[in-house]
Amino acid sequence: MKSLTERRAGVLLHPTSFPSGEFDDALRWLDWMSEAGFRIWQFLPLGVPHDDFSPYQCLSAFAMHPGLLPQDAGQRAINQEQLQLWRHEQAHWVEDYALFMALRWEHNTDPWFSWPDQFRSRDRDALTAFAENNRDSMDAIIEQQFVAHRYWLEIREAAAERDIMLFGDMPIFVAHDSADVWSNPHQFMLDDYGLPTFVAGVPPDYFSAEGQRWGNPQYNWEAMHRDGFRFWIERLHHHFELFDLVRLDHFRGLEAVWTIPAENETTIDGYWEKTPGDELLAKLQQEMGCIPLIAEDLGIITAEVTALRKKYELPGMAVLQFGFDAFDDNPHKLHNIHRDTAVYTGTHDNDTIRGWYDSLDEQTRGHVLQAIGADSGEQVVDRMIDAALGSNGNLSIVPLQDLLGLGNEARMNLPGTTEGNWQWRFTWEQLADIDCGDLKQRIQKTGRLGE
Repeated sequence: MKSLTERRAGVLLHPTSFPSGEFDDALRWLDWMSEAGFRIWQFLPLGVPHDDFSPYQCLSAFAMHPGLLPQDAGQRAINQEQLQLWRHEQAHWVEDYALFMALRWEHNTDPWFSWPDQFRSRDRDALTAFAENNRDSMDAIIEQQFVAHRYWLEIREAAAERDIMLFGDMPIFVAHDSADVWSNPHQFMLDDYGLPTFVAGVPPDYFSAEGQRWGNPQYNWEAMHRDGFRFWIERLHHHFELFDLVRLDHFRGLEAVWTIPAENETTIDGYWEKTPGDELLAKLQQEMGCIPLIAEDLGIITAEVTALRKKYELPGMAVLQFGFDAFDDNPHKLHNIHRDTAVYTGTHDNDTIRGWYDSLDEQTRGHVLQAIGADSGEQVVDRMIDAALGSNGNLSIVPLQDLLGLGNEARMNLPGTTEGNWQWRFTWEQLADIDCGDLKQRIQKTGRLGE
């Protein structure tokens, strides 16, 4: 696929970081990207978040967050014939999602596994009666999703006109309190009361010295294998309809997952359990040919994970902030980065470049300055960006916070915490301070302008 083999530069920016926090700013943002020479816009998952606003723990693996829609989006005229056709095409998820959300509101947004038994266990007669009595609200939910879908496709068309690719993000796991788990309980490791028996997480790694217990229910891979990975295939196709590229978060989970008994509050007693990711990707490749996935392969990565990624020709990731230790074989060091890599200065889970550099001890700062050819700390941000742009990786992605030279006050997320994340927004005045002409020349100099 051309998009994965030609050199491009992109920006990581979630739509909630727009000045408005809504899609309303998208066209102006795409114009700025085009002026600066960027041809990839990467963002985080666009799903409906829980109260902590994390885009990685959503109420649906398919629904789009209606809070991203401009306030006047609901005033648009709706073609009923198109709505009904879309509703039919999306029937594998949208009807259950509407029913789930209506039930959730009826029960004060309590999680589905605390609902009365007839709704928790999906008694057919109870659900039918509830749907009949709440048809208007369910229709409104579906209509809202239709509007969001159509609005996004307009953004995608505008991006394509500017030769900008949309780079989406898909968490490997889904939230326990979600329409997906509620409507497909047999696809997950749950007990008779809808509670997980095993949950997901990771052992200690770059991001957390104590590991992370995410709490997502583990998949019932045997059940998924029996139905040809239906849920996964539908979910991936849904993402490919909306985005040109998709980052699969925690790709290593397609080779093995860190499995934690649900009664354990820490990750200590977890263990690696093999998963049938090879069979899943083979099925997807058979349907699609080239798979437009980027593998998020950060953390503890084994030879088996790398072999799986390479077997299906999926680019991996490198984060330059991780490349300054004493180990020469560190895959994040510039001399170890290959073409099949998306190279980042940092991600949404990292400090900004400025915040990262300021946190280093004097000896490490000196090593960083020497490695990137900077004379002083004032040059670090620009030199790190130039290093990412000049790297061997075909894709080079820079968070907007780094382009603005901001410190950790602009950090997007601190893994393992639930307070104060996902809230940063830029201003158009800040963007105006960036010299787009200079930035475009730097991108062109590294062969990423595509002209």
